[in-house]
Amino acid sequence: MPSRFAPGEAPMCVELLTYADLSARLGISREAARSLARRRRLARSRSADGKALVSVDLSELRYTPRPRRGRRADPIDASLAKIEAFKIEAFKAEVARLEMVAANTRADFERERERADRLTIELMQAAAETAAANAWAARLEDEVAVLRTGRQAGGAIAGYAARRLGHLAAAIVHADRAACR
Repeated sequence: MPSRFAPGEAPMCVELLTYADLSARLGISREAARSLARRRRLARSRSADGKALVSVDLSELRYTPRPRRGRRADPIDASLAKIEAFKIEAFKAEVARLEMVAANTRADFERERERADRLTIELMQAAAETAAANAWAARLEDEVAVLRTGRQAGGAIAGYAARRLGHLAAAIVHADRAACR
């Protein structure tokens, strides 16, 4: 029987593969394997179970898959993504601004609280001084009343009245000194 091959030519190693097997051997998807079989016009047939079989000589196929190109982004999706990014940045800026306003308001609040505390202390001190001054005034009024009644009751008690007047003057000086503190 004469040889079908030219001299120096090796016999072909043809295999019958399904699209799934071809895709596994070449490292591509099943759809890419079917497309490759169509483009190269490889012989196709059906197996007993109805699957398509492709006659392939893998030594002659010399196929290198192209790198996958990313799908072109939908311009609407890209615009929506830009809008969302802009919204996020705007929200972040607004949050930062509000945090600054809150910090300033908090500082104002603390300053006013300290001021209110100081005023409360001063008011309590003034109230205490007023109460002490009122007590001294009442005591002095009592002493003046005693002096008036003592003078009216009898004129012979001039020494007593003079002494009471001295006590009254001393009490006024003491009250004046206490009020200046």
